Amino acid sequence: MRSQRTCSRAGCQRPAVATLTYAYADSTAVLGPLATASEPHSYDLCEEHAVKLTVPRGWEVVRYEGEFGPDQTSEDDLTALAEAVREAGMAERLDDRADPPANPADRSGGRRGHLRALPTPPGD
Repeated sequence: MRSQRTCSRAGCQRPAVATLTYAYADSTAVLGPLATASEPHSYDLCEEHAVKLTVPRGWEVVRYEGEFGPDQTSEDDLTALAEAVREAGMAERLDDRADPPANPADRSGGRRGHLRALPTPPGD
């Protein structure tokens, strides 16, 4: 039997329907449907807390536009985007290992993309 995940907010025991992840370096919060697996640096939220989410002034929110509900396992645009970013990040790391610059200062300057690639959960 699968255990039901609950809201991460203190004192809330309602079932989780959304997952919140922060990109601190970019002052961005991403709120989407409940992730298939619990991640250590993300927060599961009930519907009430997901709808009422606010972020500090100057932060950006990337928010799922559909309705939150229990057991939403359909593939959505955010999941597809996360998979594409993960695959691109893996390919970029392979390219970096294959031809590392002789001098780290030779790397092209500027900020790299703000999206992070997450490892595939065990068992997938």
